[in-house]
Amino acid sequence: MTTTVQPATPAEDELPPPEADTQAALAAAEDEDIPVPPGAARALLGQLLGPHRRRITVAVLLILIQQAAMQSGPLLVAVAMDRGIPALRDHDSGPLIAVTAAYLGCALVATLLQRAFIRLSGRINQDILLDLRGRIFRHAQRLSLDFHERYTSGRIISRATSDVDALRELLAEGLQELLMVALSVCYITVVLLWMDWRLGLAALVSFLPMYLIVRSFRRRSQKVYRRSRTAVAALIVRFTETMNGIRPVQAFRREAANERAFGAVNRQSADATADGLLEMARYVGLSRTTANVWITGVVLVGAYLVTDGSLALGVLTAFVLYLRRLYDPIDQLAMFLNSYQSAAAALEKMAGLLAHEPSVAEPAEPVELPAAAGKGRDVGFDGVRFAYRNGKEVLPAFDLVLPAGQTVAVVGATGAGKSTLAKLLARFYDPTDGRVALDGVDLRDLATPELRRNVVMVTQESFLFSGTVAENIAIGKPDATRAEVEAAARAIGAHEFIAELPDGYDTDVRKRGGRISAGQRQLVAFARALLADPAVLILDEATSSLDVPGEQAVQRAMRTVLAGRTAVIIAHRLSTVEIADRVLVMDLGRVVEDGTPAELIAGTGRFAALHRTWRDSLV
Repeated sequence: MTTTVQPATPAEDELPPPEADTQAALAAAEDEDIPVPPGAARALLGQLLGPHRRRITVAVLLILIQQAAMQSGPLLVAVAMDRGIPALRDHDSGPLIAVTAAYLGCALVATLLQRAFIRLSGRINQDILLDLRGRIFRHAQRLSLDFHERYTSGRIISRATSDVDALRELLAEGLQELLMVALSVCYITVVLLWMDWRLGLAALVSFLPMYLIVRSFRRRSQKVYRRSRTAVAALIVRFTETMNGIRPVQAFRREAANERAFGAVNRQSADATADGLLEMARYVGLSRTTANVWITGVVLVGAYLVTDGSLALGVLTAFVLYLRRLYDPIDQLAMFLNSYQSAAAALEKMAGLLAHEPSVAEPAEPVELPAAAGKGRDVGFDGVRFAYRNGKEVLPAFDLVLPAGQTVAVVGATGAGKSTLAKLLARFYDPTDGRVALDGVDLRDLATPELRRNVVMVTQESFLFSGTVAENIAIGKPDATRAEVEAAARAIGAHEFIAELPDGYDTDVRKRGGRISAGQRQLVAFARALLADPAVLILDEATSSLDVPGEQAVQRAMRTVLAGRTAVIIAHRLSTVEIADRVLVMDLGRVVEDGTPAELIAGTGRFAALHRTWRDSLV
């Protein structure tokens, strides 16, 4: 039995300096994230809005009529002042009553239409967000293993949570405000020019400085909000990583170092938010000052025209009311731009994720496997070579044939290429050159469901999902009956411990199967594999984390599962190798020894030396 020596816990004064953690955290926060193809954000927005075109058209019509009703108020005030009041002096109250009724009617219509618009737009928004979250979740599951090994889960979580929330805020409030501001500007501009073209042109001139102010704010805030979205993602990554690794964090006293690292990205997020607020404050101050100066100028010019007799007092009053309505939404526009910049940065990052294609692609024309003669299938590695994206070669070109029904153990030092070989066989990666074949069919020509029915991998971790024991076993065959689940557990030798659980097969194993031991989780994983009934089974260091009783129980289960199947066992413990028909010894990606366990033990090669060392450790 091997003994694992735990590394000593570092003393507080041996921890890396605060600067090291801070610099590492800032480097992570400044990561460029997933590349975004040009036009990906616009394409994603079009895909999200496309199914709702009819409802969006109805919503736009509602807001058009609502704005027409609401913006008629100042014009009715002008009519009341210039016609209704003079008529009332002549004892004719009809015009004033008609104007008052029209004003109240317009207010009621505007209120009802706005209510209808908010309800309809709210439903559209929720449908869009529902679609977007589903897209992100489905796509993240479809992405290849190499993607998930390069990008942390926290970064993907950020896409589905904080980035979706940023878009939700824009859809829920920002777009409504933008539509109202845009329509009110159009309506008011037309009415002002119609009422008096001189004052109307004076008001229109103010659009130039307003445009320059908005343009400056948009450019400056765009950079700020990109920084903000990256900083939020870094916060989630740091928090998720720390909580998932809470045991080693506490065991190695990493709390202080993690707090410094979290503080660094937290400060960066706070700084980005503060910069965004500063930009908005600068924008609101400049726009309000410009608006007030322009209103003052228009009022002075209008007052002169009234005294000159070329402009009615009611028209000037309506002008002032309209100008106030024209400039009052400036703050609302600032809030919209605030939401827009945040949502645009979030949409860009989500579009980058959704545009990222899996490196292991589905075949255009899938091929079906021929009927198997027995439980197992032939496996062939034909001129296979594998290198990572950086060009570093892990497996030089090699050929290997595994006959159907043969159990092959693969041993070697860490980094020898054992797990890479297993991942190629499971098609988590595609070879750089050559092909991996199942009964002569290239794995790249098999549809994923067909491949997963025939090739199953049981990992060292034996990951269990939150849910019952029965549900975790049935993952291997979702339509399995309870009797089939229990039969698989009995065949593996897991029925006894499952029956002793509080609720038997209905016991919730909780997060990552934390309610049961590592050996029990491994037995559940084997029952799952047995129920799946694959032709090829890959066991990736399935007993490396178990104690002796647990290892013996798992080895008994392994004999049951492997019977008649083609099996590849990645092993560090040589006790696991004893059940194999054949042993491959790997070194630097090459198979340096190949034979039965007895043949290799009797020889003078690496496996014989490993076996002698292992036997000596048991004495």
